[in-house]
Amino acid sequence: MTAVSLLAAAQNPHAFAARPRDLAAVREADLLVRIGLDHEPWTRALVARAGNPRIALGGPADVVVSKGLDLLEPAARTGGPPGHAHAFGNTHVWLDPGHAEPITRAIADALAAARPREREVVEARRAELLARVEAGLARWTARLAPYRGIRVAAVHDSFPYLARRFGLEIVGHLEPQPGIAPPPAHLARLAAEIRRHGVRVVLAEAWQPEDLARRVASAAGATVVLLPTSVDSVPGTGDYVALMDVIVERLAAGLAAAAAR
Repeated sequence: MTAVSLLAAAQNPHAFAARPRDLAAVREADLLVRIGLDHEPWTRALVARAGNPRIALGGPADVVVSKGLDLLEPAARTGGPPGHAHAFGNTHVWLDPGHAEPITRAIADALAAARPREREVVEARRAELLARVEAGLARWTARLAPYRGIRVAAVHDSFPYLARRFGLEIVGHLEPQPGIAPPPAHLARLAAEIRRHGVRVVLAEAWQPEDLARRVASAAGATVVLLPTSVDSVPGTGDYVALMDVIVERLAAGLAAAAAR
């Protein structure tokens, strides 16, 4: 079985525009693996265009890895603007390495159902990955332990699971709502809030434009730390464990540099 990623590594996942090859990949697929919630708002239209009965949304081959997880921001489920609004809870679940077990369980079960003869291989590879994640979690927790309780800000609401796992506090976001461009008044209020809380670091995803984050950070006396959030989005992030290694190292280095200022 071959895995095909529809998204490029360093691409905004919420503003994806399908190409002909993406449509062909969905048309031929036996499984569809996605975050769910409203992380990929383009999925329904793409699946409808592909007309592949094997991956009907909501069916057994539609693998939604956020199902059953302890979602953050559940109050947001009551509504929100169209698009990527976190209207059903925060979608960035993979940035908590503690979610690796249930996420890989959902994928492994679907793979084994599609290819029963390959179940043992799938389970063995999953076990290898989880062992690496467990070792990594000990390493990452130790690396970030000196910064527990540190307050940070962020551009997009991407990091609450990462923050919860490693004991950081996010005091605000440049976007007033996920995916909504910030008006000047909001940015001025946030800059004041950052100064009031003594925030020294503003987190941004590596694919996001830096100018806005740097302007707000500069006005508030903070610095910007760019974090990759997907495999292969920057050098050295060839798999999930490597991605988390880079995230944690960049975060720790940025927090240490900010504290030394």
